[in-house]
Amino acid sequence: MNTLAVVLMGVSGSGKTVVGERLAQGLGARFIDGDDYHPLANVEKMRAGTPLTDSDRAPWLERLNAVLRHAVARQEPVVLACSALRAAYRETLADRLPMLQWVHLSGSERLIAQRLADRQHRYMPASLLHSQFAALEPPDTAIVIDVAAPLDTVVAHALAALEASGWVSAQTTQPT
Repeated sequence: MNTLAVVLMGVSGSGKTVVGERLAQGLGARFIDGDDYHPLANVEKMRAGTPLTDSDRAPWLERLNAVLRHAVARQEPVVLACSALRAAYRETLADRLPMLQWVHLSGSERLIAQRLADRQHRYMPASLLHSQFAALEPPDTAIVIDVAAPLDTVVAHALAALEASGWVSAQTTQPT
């Protein structure tokens, strides 16, 4: 059996961290927040309201790929929260990981902007949301979950979709 590796992707404010924590709990997996792996220079750029470039993101994405590969090699189920907005970013994350499952947390820009207005991220200002939607290349092969629903429903839909796709069995999932 291949080790479960799920990447929860979407724009800032789509719920990657909170859904990812709950999804990992439900799967009995380790949760990894991709934001924790950004180099300080990236954090400072975002904190200043400057969107990251592809060259800014490259070492971060390569590091996250290494973290995923290490978990899979250790047969450790893992859920990673990472924006992964462009196809090229997802290719870097998936390098040498043929059994990676993508879950795209999707919502309207208006809904996400409302959520961002109600929260304070440690360095990602709401002013960068539009640039994230502009950069977003929705994946063709991801499970897509609408984040307009309540949190419990979003998590339940993600667990059910992973089960329906054959990624996990009902015996693997735990109550969240």
